[in-house]
Amino acid sequence: MKFIVAIVLHAFLAFAIGLYSQFPWWLFIATSGVVSFFIAQTPAKSFFAGFIGIAALWAGLATGKDLANAHLLSSKVAQILPLGGSYVTLILVTALVGGLLGGFAALTGGYLRSNSTK
Repeated sequence: MKFIVAIVLHAFLAFAIGLYSQFPWWLFIATSGVVSFFIAQTPAKSFFAGFIGIAALWAGLATGKDLANAHLLSSKVAQILPLGGSYVTLILVTALVGGLLGGFAALTGGYLRSNSTK
């Protein structure tokens, strides 16, 4: 149950912090660390909760933006990058990058918690 709550908190706080344009885009890394600091889990569960929460959020947001312009921009960007011109691959790469950032931030927060309790 803590794992699911952590996933939802990672995604919700990252989305909430992204709503305010005066904050930098990368501030979700701090929120992922804070969530994992306060929700005690094993390091692997912390990583995967951050990974899944942020990857799902970024994939959803990228898909929403992509559908809004009928895949025009993402198809052009996918042609520029070595992704074979597929907008789906671009969305998956976007989710992977966000997931790794969120996962490693959550892992850091989990390790900070385990070191602070010693």
